[in-house]
Amino acid sequence: MSESGRGAGRPQVPLLHDPRFRGLLAQAVTALVVVSLLWVAVDNAATNMRARGIPTNFDFWNRVSGFDINQTLISYSAVSTYGQAFQVGLLNTLLVAGVGIVFATLLGFTLGVMRLSSNWAARSFATVYVETLRNVPLLLQLLFWYNAILSPLPAPRASLAMPSVTLTWPDAASLALALAAGALAIFATRFARSQTPGSAGALLAPIASALGWIVALIALPFGASAFWGAPGGGVLHWGGPAGVYLNNRGLLLPNPSFGPGSGWVLAALAVAVAASFLYMLQARRKQAATGVQSPVGLVSLALLVGLPLIAFMAAGAPVTLDYPVLRGFNFQGGLRVNPEFVALVLGLVLYTASFIAEEVRAGVQSVAKGQSEAAHALGLRASPTLRLVVLPQAMRVILPPLTSQYLNLTKNSSLAVFIGYPELVQVFMGTVLNQTGAAVQVIAVTMAVYLTISLATSGLMALYARHTAWAER
Repeated sequence: MSESGRGAGRPQVPLLHDPRFRGLLAQAVTALVVVSLLWVAVDNAATNMRARGIPTNFDFWNRVSGFDINQTLISYSAVSTYGQAFQVGLLNTLLVAGVGIVFATLLGFTLGVMRLSSNWAARSFATVYVETLRNVPLLLQLLFWYNAILSPLPAPRASLAMPSVTLTWPDAASLALALAAGALAIFATRFARSQTPGSAGALLAPIASALGWIVALIALPFGASAFWGAPGGGVLHWGGPAGVYLNNRGLLLPNPSFGPGSGWVLAALAVAVAASFLYMLQARRKQAATGVQSPVGLVSLALLVGLPLIAFMAAGAPVTLDYPVLRGFNFQGGLRVNPEFVALVLGLVLYTASFIAEEVRAGVQSVAKGQSEAAHALGLRASPTLRLVVLPQAMRVILPPLTSQYLNLTKNSSLAVFIGYPELVQVFMGTVLNQTGAAVQVIAVTMAVYLTISLATSGLMALYARHTAWAER
């Protein structure tokens, strides 16, 4: 019998019994039901809003807001629009998220490595820090930093002033004491290596070495007289106020003022950053091909400092500092960092870093111990082994939960409403919503903003993960 004859004799499967058709039908019905429910909800909300006189459009966006905001990154006043108020809140949220992510990452990675340290003091400190801060609610920490630490600071007239510091050549006594203490520390370290483990010399020599380094690190910068309560004679010379003040209205810093010719300095800095990045890529290719390491750190430092400094001098020092000055009951000029911003960043950074530390610890422990042993057998010390062998492999485990912590930090910034920092929720969902009554529009926009920020952060971390991925054997 031919193939066509056998195929013609097969029974036809009813359409409703076809798995693919039933799957498509179920999806279509589900989508239709969801769309219908959404349409009914939106239509019902719009009808009720119109009946109660609640605005259903965005006409309020270009109306005058009529309120001030105490921290703005763009020009804003009481005659600005609600749309500009939204921009101020959004920029303040992005500022907190950006600064918080950077410092939480640095602190979290440091604590995570410390948790695996062989040093008992470092390991114990990191453990206590992590177990304490991650088990205390973030809101309580924010209120603690704001109400217990920053609010009790003195008034502007009694501000805490940071003294200026200049570098001078140390006097003979301070220099001699620092050199003697340093020599003692080096001798004690070498002596400890030659002693039998467990002997008295092996136990006492590290203590003598530590004391020697402590004396040297105090005598050289602060002077020999610092040991009897009268610092002086060291490398550091303390002068009058440096233009940095701390009070209950915030931290006041010198504000850079850019005059004519400042563009050349900024252009030189951009060129230095680009040149450092290109040199780093070239150094990596060279190391991969030949195994020879290049002085990336020193070259980058020379470029980042040297090129802008040359442009600064050639342009006639176009960048000056505007120092804060006490006039009456408050300071005028300078750059003021609000205590609300400091409390929010401190709380977010310290809290999020405790979770990042645990993720780093887990990632490092996921790398086989043989990797470290092989690196040590090749002559690598502990620091290069961690940086070049362990962490690159641990990042596969660290990155997914690290992305979640970045998202949590950004969303947790909305708790700033409890300490009065003007971020998106406090400005837009608070003041703007109360004045306009456009609750649905304001909440929808705020949700869309946080969704966009979260998706953008996840996308950037996914690109980084794809860029740093290494092939499995």
